[in-house]
Amino acid sequence: MNWNEVIKFANNGSPQPPKRVEKTDEEWLNILSEEEFRVTRKKGTERAFSGEYCEAHEAGQYACRCCGTTLFDSTLKFDSSSGWPSFTEPFENNVIKYVKDVSFGMVRVEVLCNVCDAHLGHVFPDGPEPTGLRYCINSASIKLLDK
Repeated sequence: MNWNEVIKFANNGSPQPPKRVEKTDEEWLNILSEEEFRVTRKKGTERAFSGEYCEAHEAGQYACRCCGTTLFDSTLKFDSSSGWPSFTEPFENNVIKYVKDVSFGMVRVEVLCNVCDAHLGHVFPDGPEPTGLRYCINSASIKLLDK
């Protein structure tokens, strides 16, 4: 994955997801905390440096907090000093949905879980090699899976 591919997906549609999970807001509220619901289902953002995984360095895989789809691997996590967990690429290319985001007077690329449409965060072209990408992810959107 590289920035040109990200822009192509944001403008023309994302890869086909491996499966789909759809629930009502009421069903999501039954399994998520208020903060998790606000971030994942209402496109919220947690405060910088406040998230559970901002400084986490445990080995493992990070899954979508809502549907459990594996999204990122800890070996691709890096300290971006941004205040949010950052990764250089997704676990699989088809687990992330890319959406052009023009909110707040900016042009960005929002990343969602491609399986359940949970808001994860944004991706930027200022990450380390080899991808040059920084997936800036809310801790409330992910959970570290037990090995």
